[in-house]
Amino acid sequence: MNIGLIYRQVALLASLSLLLGCAVNPVTGKNELSLISPQQEIALGKKNYQPSRQSQGGDYYIDDQLQAYVAGVGKKIAAVSDRPDLPYEFKVLNNSVPNAWALPGGKIAINRGLLSYLEDESQLAAVLAHEIVHAAARHGAAQMSRGTLANLGLAAVAIGTQGRDGAQLYGLASQLGTAAWMAKYGRDDELESDYYGMEYMALAGYEPQGAVELQRTFVQLSEGQQTDFLSGLFASHPPSHQRVDANSVKAATLPKGERYRQRYQTAIAQLKKDAPAYEAEEKAIAALNKKQGQVALEELDKSVALQPREASFWEMRGHAWNLIDRPDNAEKSFTTAIGKNPEHFSGYLARGVLRYEQGKQTSGLRDIKRSYQLLPTAKASYYLGDSALQAKQYQIAANYFEQASQAGGELAKRSKAQLLSMKLELEPESFMRTAAVVSGPNNLRVRLRNNSPAAMIQVQLQVDKMANAYQIASSKIVQLPYKIEAGREIEFDIKIASIAEAPSFRVTVVEAKSVK
Repeated sequence: MNIGLIYRQVALLASLSLLLGCAVNPVTGKNELSLISPQQEIALGKKNYQPSRQSQGGDYYIDDQLQAYVAGVGKKIAAVSDRPDLPYEFKVLNNSVPNAWALPGGKIAINRGLLSYLEDESQLAAVLAHEIVHAAARHGAAQMSRGTLANLGLAAVAIGTQGRDGAQLYGLASQLGTAAWMAKYGRDDELESDYYGMEYMALAGYEPQGAVELQRTFVQLSEGQQTDFLSGLFASHPPSHQRVDANSVKAATLPKGERYRQRYQTAIAQLKKDAPAYEAEEKAIAALNKKQGQVALEELDKSVALQPREASFWEMRGHAWNLIDRPDNAEKSFTTAIGKNPEHFSGYLARGVLRYEQGKQTSGLRDIKRSYQLLPTAKASYYLGDSALQAKQYQIAANYFEQASQAGGELAKRSKAQLLSMKLELEPESFMRTAAVVSGPNNLRVRLRNNSPAAMIQVQLQVDKMANAYQIASSKIVQLPYKIEAGREIEFDIKIASIAEAPSFRVTVVEAKSVK
């Protein structure tokens, strides 16, 4: 393969992409690189919105009026944006970490944890307007486009998609998942979202000082090394004094607007009321991490007493009961959690794994499948693979184990062990390596190594006498009468007639059986 030619092709592709992949930023009016069309961008956001929400706590359902309120503020701002026709959606997530994010195409989420830090509707408008600019200015699409060109492997794939209207590139971008646009934005994207977000706020009638106060608060929290912010909002939207100053300058150029403090405080009243319950849950989670099941239960008793409708409290109770070896109580708690919120994956997964491990595989598998439908997780993949393996559906099992092996940690080790076990069962010969040399007038010396973690028996070799480099003149099968231990290399002789008539010989393992 001509590596130089490949690099020239990739460089040519990059140059063509820069020439042909430009699009006008709908917010700034500038030409920018974009290898993803607006239609593809909308499809990507739609595809990833539901699993992204599932993976981050699911939708906050305790107070439907809060959902409607936040969506109303978001739609009011979106209506004055540079892309008002995007299919905007706004969801509050049931997550204590202060964060907000936007997927391409206007799919936006804000955690209840961030709502608790805001003081009035103008600050909420500042958060939502910032995210709307990310969507309207196509920051996610631009980020994915830059990442695609930066990766030689992706560019090489793109070379093979000429004449296919970008279908392969679209599929590739989709496979990247939400990390491609929910990762840390560049400084220019953040400043751009602040700047135009404040314009959107003013057009919607909000006080732009809300954005200045918001950034000033975030800087103070970051300087105080507030852990929950560091793991949440600051990871994707890093604050800075530069942003505070820039917002102050911009606010001075904009008309005054409304704050709506009382309206906002009324909207988050349920969150404030439930704050002690979620604080107790955080203490329970810390106790569970320390394997202190009884302590966790005591904290969760407080949570449930304050807000019995919250499914996550009951699910945590299930984990605590399981930790102190009370599986019946654990199952009841998981069932209660599912009843409280049947649209979130985690309760099904927790109950399904518990049942599966207890030998209730039919009902356990039903729960695990339901969780996988809501969100395909590595843990669900592992158990679905295990079930498929027991049913001897080897290819299905392999696909699930491959998914689970990407998770890292103990689950990845178990998945890789299962894949290895399956390969030993289905292709034991693939672990055997051979080399052969002529060692006498009628003698072939063979070196055979067992690279598997198991001993091999019933090893069959195919010995090919080659007419030339590509054609076989004749073949014979040789059965080895002994066991070859794991990791061992052996040498032995095979008698061959008329060695002098052949330019070379080839020896391959065609069959073997592993000893477990």
